[in-house]
Amino acid sequence: MRKFTSFNALPKLSLVLSLALITGFVQSSDAQEVITIQDAIEKTLNNNLQVKQSKYSEGLSDENLKQSKNALLPTLNGNSSYNVNFGRSVDPSTNAFNSSQFSSLNGGISAGFNIFQGFQKMNQIKQNMLLLNASKTNTEKIKNDLILQVVTGYLQILYNKDLLKAAKEQQTVAKKQLDREQQLLDVGNKTLADLSQAKSQLATADLTVTNAVNALSISYLTLAQLMDVPSSTQYEVQAPLSNLIAPAAANGNAEEIYDSSLKLFPDIKLASLRAEAAKRGIEIAKGGYYPTLSVGAGLNTNWSSGRQQSTRTSEVIGMVPVGVVEGTGAIVNTPIYRTLTEKYHFNDQLRDNFGQYVGFSLQVPIFNGFQARSSVRKAKINHLQSIADEQLAKNNLNKVIYQAVADLKAAEGRLSATTNTYTAQKDAFNVIEQRYAVGLVNSLDFSTSQSNMNKAEIDMIQAKYDLIFRAKVIDYYLGKQIVF
Repeated sequence: MRKFTSFNALPKLSLVLSLALITGFVQSSDAQEVITIQDAIEKTLNNNLQVKQSKYSEGLSDENLKQSKNALLPTLNGNSSYNVNFGRSVDPSTNAFNSSQFSSLNGGISAGFNIFQGFQKMNQIKQNMLLLNASKTNTEKIKNDLILQVVTGYLQILYNKDLLKAAKEQQTVAKKQLDREQQLLDVGNKTLADLSQAKSQLATADLTVTNAVNALSISYLTLAQLMDVPSSTQYEVQAPLSNLIAPAAANGNAEEIYDSSLKLFPDIKLASLRAEAAKRGIEIAKGGYYPTLSVGAGLNTNWSSGRQQSTRTSEVIGMVPVGVVEGTGAIVNTPIYRTLTEKYHFNDQLRDNFGQYVGFSLQVPIFNGFQARSSVRKAKINHLQSIADEQLAKNNLNKVIYQAVADLKAAEGRLSATTNTYTAQKDAFNVIEQRYAVGLVNSLDFSTSQSNMNKAEIDMIQAKYDLIFRAKVIDYYLGKQIVF
């Protein structure tokens, strides 16, 4: 007898260890946060890094739009340079050669405005508006995908909880059966073979509980990671307020669901916006065929330390003969004057060298290595590719919705069938249990009937949650809020 007790202790030890793994998940709700499906969705959308990255992309797209609008404004730039010259060089203030060392300063302000540029800037604004809307739609797409993942994870927890509950009930029945077999063996009404069969049945039930506990632990961990909360976070999911039975699948019309999804589903809207943006890119590229007309104006001045200015006074530095007096022969001399200079002051140079200009510029593209033509062709190919992507998204949506409706109808039929099977197996087990109690059925038939009932119950639970999930998928494509 001691031998069988030792064998039976192994699955019990495994069960204890498995239960310890999810202590943080399945403790009493008084010590844990209880979250609803909406709480789980909110935590996921607030914490998920993909959503944050998409928000950053929205910010960049918004900044690109603002910049394209600001590009319509005139440009205004200031410039200045300071140089020290050595040796023979040109003085910028006089354009004359100067062999001595001097310093020079140049400064100015220029403004420009594009009058016509092939409507490229206007088309760029329109394209950036489309790209901003596409970025926002991409954020909605990411959120939509995450919501479906949260629903899947949440339902998985509910399914595993029901599975664990059923497994524990089966374990309780197996324990009672083992106790009864032991009592009958003690009075000589059963054999060791019957006792071994009961122990084997209990070991199988223990293993089922262990697997259910592990599955529940993993499903809690999966949802925690999806919500981007620490994996050690202790929480409990709220039990559904209803029986979670979905409406009849026959009411779902795939074509109507598809038509509604085309207007609501972010994937389709995103593909459509990208196609429109690509179409606008063709017009931007065509702007390279047109001339560019711009107007410009500017102010400038300069200063040089080597420049001198003349004074109003002069001095005689000598005499030079210019002729003789007729009759006397006296030589006539004229004085040689030297103009006196002084330092040309900084402010005076800036004022005297001050210049202004205004003018128009016209650039006509004649030949540029076929760059404009190549840009247009690339833009057209990009547009065709985006149209193909949009149609592909529509085709995929159509396939997925028709498959989802078919899966929903199949899940409804499977739930009905598994429910009937479980009811029949349960009734059969009750009859066999009664006959077994009076010795009309052997232990093997009893164990087989019990196993069949247990399997039928698990199949029914699976079918139930499969139907619920299929129904929620339809709600997902219809843009409905997913609640339990």
